[in-house]
Amino acid sequence: MTAARIHPTAVVDPGAELADGVVVAPHAVIGAEVEVGEGTEVGAGAQLQGPARIGRGNRIFPHACLGFDPQDLKFGGERTRLEIGDRNHFREFVTVHRGTGQGGGLTAIGSDGLFMAYSHVAHDCRVGDRVIFANGATLAGHVEVGDDATIGAFSAVHQHCRVGRHGYIGGFSVVVQDALPFVKTVGHKPACYGLNRVGLERKGFDEETLRRLHAAVRALTRSGLNTAQALAVLRAEHAGHPDVDYLISFVESSRRGVIRGLPGRRGSRGGAAAD
Repeated sequence: MTAARIHPTAVVDPGAELADGVVVAPHAVIGAEVEVGEGTEVGAGAQLQGPARIGRGNRIFPHACLGFDPQDLKFGGERTRLEIGDRNHFREFVTVHRGTGQGGGLTAIGSDGLFMAYSHVAHDCRVGDRVIFANGATLAGHVEVGDDATIGAFSAVHQHCRVGRHGYIGGFSVVVQDALPFVKTVGHKPACYGLNRVGLERKGFDEETLRRLHAAVRALTRSGLNTAQALAVLRAEHAGHPDVDYLISFVESSRRGVIRGLPGRRGSRGGAAAD
């Protein structure tokens, strides 16, 4: 692979490390302690600040800002990091911030994600692989987003919340509790719209798994049982299936409760894990 190609108008700190095949476009700025992996493209006017490690084959579009200080008044300049995997796309004006000392000191993003224009990942977040953030999707601090999840356009996820694997957050949603894996969670006062069957089919889920997940989600969200009773049903009828086991574990480990209410019902965010 060829050596890094840096446009004459770009500014690259001597303390940055650029691997072979990196391309840095006009007026981009790469600060000290930024590591950029092979084949990554840094677009015009994009800015990278460290300490940060950005993997291979990423595309960072114009004016994206990655690795800047967290927007947290408690941040006192302590040494924190951003780590990004491989083959992500960060579109125009995306912002991703480093962690805080109180939050563990690390913001981490996996591989193969698409972060559309103006989406934001705040400090101390953990974001998995193959995620999609639509335009303006926003995470507050300390949010966890599982693999293959989708965050819809202009949606916001409250701090310390989680979005489960393959979870789908519809556009303009406000997520203030944990959003279940495998299901569609939508709304300003969000509700559970059932299994995201079409999305899971596109991702290769077989019919038996879809059947089990549909039954499990229905028991959890539409049976009228409280959470403890619904989980007992899931264990009795589906124990040992890895995806249902993950669903059970996700609900049991929730500290903010999970969104499992029905559309149009008052208190649709209800259903804390301990009820």
